Amino acid sequence: MPLLFYLGNNRLVRLLLSKGASVDVFSSEGTPLHVAASYGKSGIMQILLQHNADPNTVSADLGTPMAAVLCVASGRITESDALKCMKLLVKAGADLNCANPDTPLVIATSKDLSECVEYLLEVGADANIPSNQGRMAPIEMAANSGRRKLVEILFPFTLPIQSVSNWSVQGIIAHEKLRQSNKLKLNAEVVTKKEDSGAPKKPCAKDKGGDKDKKAELKLLGAKAVERKDYAAALKFYSEAIKVDPEDATLYSNRSLCHLKSGQAHDALADAIACVNVQPDWAKGYYRKGAALMSLKECKEACDAFLAGGKLNPASVEIHDAFWGGD
Repeated sequence: MPLLFYLGNNRLVRLLLSKGASVDVFSSEGTPLHVAASYGKSGIMQILLQHNADPNTVSADLGTPMAAVLCVASGRITESDALKCMKLLVKAGADLNCANPDTPLVIATSKDLSECVEYLLEVGADANIPSNQGRMAPIEMAANSGRRKLVEILFPFTLPIQSVSNWSVQGIIAHEKLRQSNKLKLNAEVVTKKEDSGAPKKPCAKDKGGDKDKKAELKLLGAKAVERKDYAAALKFYSEAIKVDPEDATLYSNRSLCHLKSGQAHDALADAIACVNVQPDWAKGYYRKGAALMSLKECKEACDAFLAGGKLNPASVEIHDAFWGGD
């Protein structure tokens, strides 16, 4: 599709459209609107929308154009540029509550985009639709990640959650802290049982082999779910695998990644800590811990975790990139 090759040039895009180029043709990268959105090209987006580009077309990789914009905000593009693109999409009739891959509000909350969250609420986004991964409302995600400002922004638009007894900004934050504390205690108990168990009873060969096969199958299913970005499914598979073998550090590492991708930074940290406790000589656990702490904006603690991992594996590319940034 020639149009896709000229999305950096407004004049050529106008010319191609005037010559009959299809505005909604699909490629491996989605429609031209998806591509323009994922690079924050608001000028190109405006031209495409003026030619009736569909703002609600869903791409398997990017979701809707709105999701594509939010996924690159505060990364490839600034939050300010993302807002310009979002306003064009809203004006064109973008669905504010399309949950593919997640609602715009869930994505904006997970990325701590407070201006985008405020704008979405202003134009009518539903604050009560939960994330697909973890089934958490945006306000729970914000509290889970320690983002009080976002909790305050979302609070007036969110219906009371039954499990939160004190329905207030502080009450929601306290509820999430308690939940995380309980999870950390549970993980600590698992590690303590491992340390205190001494020489455990050896299961019969048949049972041991069966558990090994089951764990391998669950890990494979989890990996496939991650590959297709279905983190909710991956979390279930890794959780089941941990029940089979609670002493496998890779399972906690993998589940930590899924929690982080789902905007559940405290859960990601809990699993990263469990990973380190189970296998303290594995650099990956410290990398996961650092990544979770960075998401929580605990930069000093994150740096300490990355340094600890770097000492264990000085050749780790991901730890190096965490300090200096990838290419």
